[in-house]
Amino acid sequence: MTALEPSQVKELLTKNWMTHDAMWFFHCLQKFGMDDTNQLNLAAVRSMARIEAQRLGQALGIASIGSPEELKRFVEGAFLVAKADFMDFTYEFLQGGSLRMDMGECFAYKGMRRMGVLEQYQCGIFLRVDTWLETMGVSFQAEPSFQGCLKHQRGSCHRVYEFAW
Repeated sequence: MTALEPSQVKELLTKNWMTHDAMWFFHCLQKFGMDDTNQLNLAAVRSMARIEAQRLGQALGIASIGSPEELKRFVEGAFLVAKADFMDFTYEFLQGGSLRMDMGECFAYKGMRRMGVLEQYQCGIFLRVDTWLETMGVSFQAEPSFQGCLKHQRGSCHRVYEFAW
């Protein structure tokens, strides 16, 4: 038997988690329709992200975020855990301490397009990040503010977070 490298294990676990997420969404859509599926999905994202942020904070030794340095350490640690190689997005801290996230070929966009529900889809990806920050006590404003899918609405998907310290 061939042993897997830790990076291969992480990639496989993340792909399996995203497949579970997509199948959960698909089967909810089939049973309940798009409105209820969006509501359930966003509620699940919010609930999971609160727990996830607490676990990440505990693992990183950060009870709450009180400085730009702690924010950077938390975000880098969170994406080290949550981001897999197949996820095409970047993040960077800008001059002045803002955080910019850019989605490339978004896996959620592709999945919703395959299901034919982009017009009605309410994206939960940035909600996950928003909830991490809220859970960790960070005051922020994010632009653009949106409902739906930014990539579908604008042709590209990015968000900038401004923080108040």
